[in-house]
Amino acid sequence: MVKPEALYASPNALAPHYSHFRVAERLLLTGHSHQAWPDVGFAAQQRAWLDAAQYVDDKWARAFATAERVRRGFARLLDEQDGAIALGANTHELVVRWLSALPLRRRPRLVTTTGEFHTIRRQLDRLAEEGIAVVKVPALPAATLAERLARAVDDRTAAVLVSAVLYENAHVVPNLAHLLEACRRLRAELLVDAYHALNVLPFSLRTERLAQAFVVGGGYKYCQLGEGNCFLRIPSGCTLRPVITGWFSEFEALAAGDATAPVTYGAGAARFAGATYDPTSHYRGARVFDFFEEQELTPQLLRQVSQHQVGLLASLFDALDADPRVITRDRAVTLPELGGFLALESPRAEELCRRLRDRGVAADYRADILRLGPAPYVSDLQLRTAIDALGSVVRELAAA
Repeated sequence: MVKPEALYASPNALAPHYSHFRVAERLLLTGHSHQAWPDVGFAAQQRAWLDAAQYVDDKWARAFATAERVRRGFARLLDEQDGAIALGANTHELVVRWLSALPLRRRPRLVTTTGEFHTIRRQLDRLAEEGIAVVKVPALPAATLAERLARAVDDRTAAVLVSAVLYENAHVVPNLAHLLEACRRLRAELLVDAYHALNVLPFSLRTERLAQAFVVGGGYKYCQLGEGNCFLRIPSGCTLRPVITGWFSEFEALAAGDATAPVTYGAGAARFAGATYDPTSHYRGARVFDFFEEQELTPQLLRQVSQHQVGLLASLFDALDADPRVITRDRAVTLPELGGFLALESPRAEELCRRLRDRGVAADYRADILRLGPAPYVSDLQLRTAIDALGSVVRELAAA
């Protein structure tokens, strides 16, 4: 098992496993958006091509087995026991299938927050244009968000959609079990977007008491799986019938020659299955999940490392005593209330991000939020160097 101290040192003990991404040579603080891929993923991606070349159309048996390994990887991170995991290239296609299964004619009301990622935000805005009532509860303060959402649910509500960690500022949303109870009482569904929680802080369906919730997420960020590896977790006993439905949902029936009208759905994950896809991403994803197990990079260890890194970034930023007209930090939110990155508020966030990149520091921004996202392969020295660069940029802007 890798000791946390070895991940704080310079060089970071994990960095050699990411040689293609040159993580030891670059200041990559976009770990909340796109983490580097370990080198083992490169060989796995090649394996997908070679399997296609060797087995041609018979490759699908291997592709499906690889997809099952990806499902097991996500299930392990979710502490999944009874539900099923449907896979998709992105969360959008999975959310759209899920939305299409809701009884929106009878219950034309959706409840969400002002802090959802664009996958949910844009689609719900478009549904609102078509007459679906979309209620947006203010995302802040996150500490009371679940309770406020619960109060917004009524008997016309088809579903509630909420993030486990808010994508703009990394605020953790607690007490989702309370929200689920309200949804179950009023026969509404709950969809939790766990993308900014998965593999950077423990997210156990059992511990969080979310066995009856749908959960969506993916591997582009903290899981290091790259594109094409997203999932929808489906509670046990689900009988929803998606209108947007792929033919893989009746794959077994077709193989048996008994696919007939009315439209039928396969069991478990097949209920929300899509259609023909590129399995290359699953080869990469399955191997990266194996890598995390080999290195014993558990969610508990990764949370410990992340909290150390985000805490170090926060303390180093505070020590800058930066001009508040240029950039500030919300100190009312404590470290345990944060996910995997540090959000800094600035009316000049875009310019700060651009100037940091000019100095070799990769960060990003959302509106007036500069986001600094470490990763387990980044050393403390790299974090200090990045904050030094930020201090230099802030002083330049303050003096201008």
